Amino acid sequence: QVRLVESGGGSVQPGDSLRLSCALSGGTLRDFAMGWFRQTPQEEREFVAFISWLGKSIYYGDSVKGRFSASRDNAANTGFLQMTDLKPEDTAVYYCALTPRLSSWTLTWEEYNHWGQGTQVTVSS
Repeated sequence: QVRLVESGGGSVQPGDSLRLSCALSGGTLRDFAMGWFRQTPQEEREFVAFISWLGKSIYYGDSVKGRFSASRDNAANTGFLQMTDLKPEDTAVYYCALTPRLSSWTLTWEEYNHWGQGTQVTVSS
């Protein structure tokens, strides 16, 4: 059974950095493209990043371009989201998700097959 576990969230100050991890068990990461999303209680789930199954194609949401960087280590069955220059508006629960390897980056969050439990990121002074 595919299971995703995110880690690395926390409470930081504006301008700080965090690195989120998304570890897969019960499956092979090379079989999937990975997406990152975030959500606050007031808003719908927002697209953050997409990384293709080999990591050669990466796309970002407009609000995080230039500050966040997605990567993956298929041998370790783990994906990463490096977040820099964090802002209070980045505060949210962050989720990683998987979709079959040839999926388009334009998928909506509803079209992803597997989700982690989420990790809270809080940015506040």
